[in-house]
Amino acid sequence: MPNRLIDETSPYLLSHARQPVNWHPWGEEALRLARELDRPVFLSIGYAACHWCHVMAHESFEDPAVAAFLNEHFVCVKVDREERPELDHVYMQAVIAMNGRGGWPMTVFLRPDGRPFFGGTYFPPTPRGGLPGFLSLAEGVDEAWRTRRDFIDEVCGHLLGSLQEASRLQAPPGALDDGLFPAAVAALRARYDDRDGGFGDAPKFPPSMVLDFLLGELVRTEDPAAREMVVGTLDGMARGGMHDLLGGGFCRYATDRAWRVPHFEKMLNDNALLARVYLRAWRVTGEVRFRAVAEATLDFLRRELEHPEGGFFTSLDADAPDGEGRYYTWEAAEVERALGDDAGLFRAAHGVTAEGNWEGTNILYTAVPVGELAAAFVLSPVELEARLRDARRRLLEARDRRARPGLDHKRLAGANGLALAALAEAGSALDRPDLLEAALRCAWFVRDRLRRSDGRLWRTCSPDGLARHAGVLEDYAYLADGLLALHQATLDPAWSDWARELADLMLTHFSDHADGGFFDTADDHERLPVRPRELQDQAQPNPHAVAVEVLLRLASLEREVGYHEAARRALESVSGLLGRFPQGFARWLSAAHLFLHPVEVTLAGDLSGSRVRALAEAARARWIPGLILRAGYTDDVEDTIVDRVPAFDLAPASDGDVPVAIVCRDSTCSLPVTTPAALAALLDPGAPT
Repeated sequence: MPNRLIDETSPYLLSHARQPVNWHPWGEEALRLARELDRPVFLSIGYAACHWCHVMAHESFEDPAVAAFLNEHFVCVKVDREERPELDHVYMQAVIAMNGRGGWPMTVFLRPDGRPFFGGTYFPPTPRGGLPGFLSLAEGVDEAWRTRRDFIDEVCGHLLGSLQEASRLQAPPGALDDGLFPAAVAALRARYDDRDGGFGDAPKFPPSMVLDFLLGELVRTEDPAAREMVVGTLDGMARGGMHDLLGGGFCRYATDRAWRVPHFEKMLNDNALLARVYLRAWRVTGEVRFRAVAEATLDFLRRELEHPEGGFFTSLDADAPDGEGRYYTWEAAEVERALGDDAGLFRAAHGVTAEGNWEGTNILYTAVPVGELAAAFVLSPVELEARLRDARRRLLEARDRRARPGLDHKRLAGANGLALAALAEAGSALDRPDLLEAALRCAWFVRDRLRRSDGRLWRTCSPDGLARHAGVLEDYAYLADGLLALHQATLDPAWSDWARELADLMLTHFSDHADGGFFDTADDHERLPVRPRELQDQAQPNPHAVAVEVLLRLASLEREVGYHEAARRALESVSGLLGRFPQGFARWLSAAHLFLHPVEVTLAGDLSGSRVRALAEAARARWIPGLILRAGYTDDVEDTIVDRVPAFDLAPASDGDVPVAIVCRDSTCSLPVTTPAALAALLDPGAPT
């Protein structure tokens, strides 16, 4: 018999719907039942691509004896952390407070009012590695509930106090000025891994927000330390086994220092962010290998995660029917059969051995530099790459015949905002209309499926179009950021208008009016033990920082002082943390630089004319951190130009035949120019305004 998850749409929840545990989805019905039965809630939180979530499900939740005990003594609730990030945040903070660390699967026991009193992560079926067996743990919790209720109430009180304290803004005061940036670069350099790239030791997660900040510093200051960290880390990730050399894209993280052994799930969030970083690295450094990685990553998203109507699925599982990671790894004999005479070259290039480098199989990585390999096989680099490219194509065809990893087919508003931003920027920078069309389809999908009639957002959409769950801050902020990227690529005001609508909704429903900044949930969201607020970057950029960037860009586009003031208050609330903890606040650092040094380009002229389009292309030709492109017909922006450059007479452009552009930096504006070459010269980082 299926349990109460059978009517859910999340693939993760549906994977538990036929287990003997009497699972409930999160909601008032489950909490009310716990109150009526006077039982604690057993809350289990995970996600579809999580390997250890699958392990615990198989070991414990499919065990009839474990299920019988849980059903008799608890009300059991399953949550997909990607559907309900606010629940995940609140209870993860509780688990960290109790244990000093967190992770998934998350295992938490709650009072019927939702207050946590005990928790952890993965528990084996029998004691192992210092962890108790899960059934004996559940028996101990049940005994405590029956015999030590006063102690549980005391623990709940302490935990709730800790959670409430952690949710308050307590950043020390700090100056919001240019001194933040060299301090942050120095702090990052102290943690940089000179050998393999990245920061710190294993496990290594892709530091997308840090790299984006460092790329900005490289453009602004030509700091050699920033270049070293960016190039070293991007090369390290691209060479390692975390990078799918056959199909493009990146796995979630590497379990080792050298990026060789991945945790095999592939996430939309990670790949959208990495595609954008590699794209910008190519635009800044000119290194074509970064462009190739960016394009392969975006092509992977299009090929394996795009829904036919638009928008992108959430993830591919770490596990396949043949086992964890088996979809991506190779035995030497399999390579020999697939490649024949080219097998020796491929094996040397990508570290394939008879004994394997991971559990008897081979994770592919770039084992030998191109020049060294070409010399060893007496090939030119061009010939070498052509043969390897053909070998990778043939192996990909062979891999496509394998049993595939599971697909989490829900589409999330926020994650699609990240994909939208990457596709829009890449479509413009690479002159690839197919990527821009995918960005447009993504925006139309969110508009048609996840935008409510009042403009508010749903968070998640099932494959058949059913929208569920109220959007949280990341959905509004990431989507608005993606829409502004689409506006910059197309100059269509419809996208900036929608971004403004989302910004107004953020200010209305998510603002912290007392301390500045935002909360993660809206003011009319379901009441939780605390109203969550996460200020640091995690696997994806901090949505508060992204919201600040959105407000700053809109302040320039719309000449709206209120947006700028809200952004200033949010930045000042965390300014004391930015230079000291750059790994956790990298997106905030990028937002701070946008606040201090926006680069505004205002175009006036007929947007349908080739001369205005040529000016726009000149403005977008290089990646400039903080660039805000504002364009319209002459009479739409004449007042702005005259206000910023009072001595200029717009009369010659009034008929639309002579479009003009001005560049404004640090409250100083250039005289108008009329040619792409002149505009490009003004946008040179060292050019005076």
